[in-house]
Amino acid sequence: MRKMSVILRAVIALAIPFTFHLSPFTLQAQDNGTWAVYDTRNSDICGNNISALAADSKGVWAGTYQGLCRLIGPAWMDYAMFNEKLKDQSVNCLMIDARGVLWIGTDDYGVIEWDGTNWTEYTDITRKLKMKFVKEIVIDQDGVTWIGVTLGGLVTYDGSNWEKYTPDDCGLLSDFVLDIAIDRANRKWITTNAGVSVFNGQRWTGYTTANSGLPDNIVPAIAIDKNNVKWFGTLGGLARYDGQKWKVWTPSNSPLPSEQVNDIAIDENGLLWIATNKGAAVFDGVDNWVTFTSRNSQIPEGNIYKVAVAGNGTVWFGNDAKGLAKLSGFQMPGKEVASNDAPAPAPTSKDNNKRGSSERDNPGPGDENVRINPHLEDGYITISIESASATITFTNKSGKVVKTVEGYTNNQRIKISRLPKGMYIVGVKTVRGEKKIKFNLK
Repeated sequence: MRKMSVILRAVIALAIPFTFHLSPFTLQAQDNGTWAVYDTRNSDICGNNISALAADSKGVWAGTYQGLCRLIGPAWMDYAMFNEKLKDQSVNCLMIDARGVLWIGTDDYGVIEWDGTNWTEYTDITRKLKMKFVKEIVIDQDGVTWIGVTLGGLVTYDGSNWEKYTPDDCGLLSDFVLDIAIDRANRKWITTNAGVSVFNGQRWTGYTTANSGLPDNIVPAIAIDKNNVKWFGTLGGLARYDGQKWKVWTPSNSPLPSEQVNDIAIDENGLLWIATNKGAAVFDGVDNWVTFTSRNSQIPEGNIYKVAVAGNGTVWFGNDAKGLAKLSGFQMPGKEVASNDAPAPAPTSKDNNKRGSSERDNPGPGDENVRINPHLEDGYITISIESASATITFTNKSGKVVKTVEGYTNNQRIKISRLPKGMYIVGVKTVRGEKKIKFNLK
């Protein structure tokens, strides 16, 4: 198992009307979501070394060390049969632009475009600019394509002109580019093996362990959330930077499976899906975690190299040696619910105006901020409350109270290892009232 793959593979493509070969796959259902696992033994996937993923509502594109393939439903199609240069070629990155054109980054043939009918290959410019080992492709708000090249620096393409950036002629920290992301201000965040470089079009800024909160200078992944917060996957853990403050999560202070973070994807609900060399995790960005290993899920054992999320909530995990895993129907545990199991509505100013003085003097359930913080692999949870103490009850699906904790204080550990797995309603009763939270114990 490598400490970090030298080249991260990525591929994207669009569906085309050809005959598909149907192949079997394994379905494994769990309490929270349904798993499917694909490898060369049980499917027509073109390789077990998943180096790139691009998910959409129809399925997933998978880049491997043996080329590019596509899964829609149970049917795999190998795209090497339509482009000779993809045969036994390592595919490193995927990107679909606003026109629906697929950009493919490869080891030996640089960048290849696919519009659903025609392949466009940039052979001459690839050789001239030494664009071997293309690692990442993104398009900024001006329509300029930014290409990260491992051992080759940074290349831009505006549709007509190509330009190359290296540490010798600009503020790029290293020519070993690992990932690129564009923020709301159209700034380019380029992660490398020597830290993070930021380019605003005129000026370069660098972040390293020496001048920032980065826990390690090798940064394989970056993702930017809807609040323009930057999340970095490093070899020293997960780092968050909001423009002013840094925060770092490692296995020593969180359920993160490993310090080596290979990839990050953010879904439509703002959840971070994190791939590591010892499994994967999902994180709400505050204090709610769920981890996935071969012990508690169907995710392949070992190095999870890539992760991708489709708009329908399906999550794909690529192992660097043991194939592809799919998780569908997952729900983050610990969501607050009203008594009818629907999400509890937030009180409005109109509601507050209707409340009498006695209600204001004796706050109701909605005034207590409550959050469940699961640490399932360690066999306990904590509950964040504002009041000095609370009574906690666990009610199973049959309506029976199976566990009660009197005099609970904020963030005290509650052992749940002996509780049967399943769905519970956790009641949190304080002087402010009572709140009920739906909690899935996997």
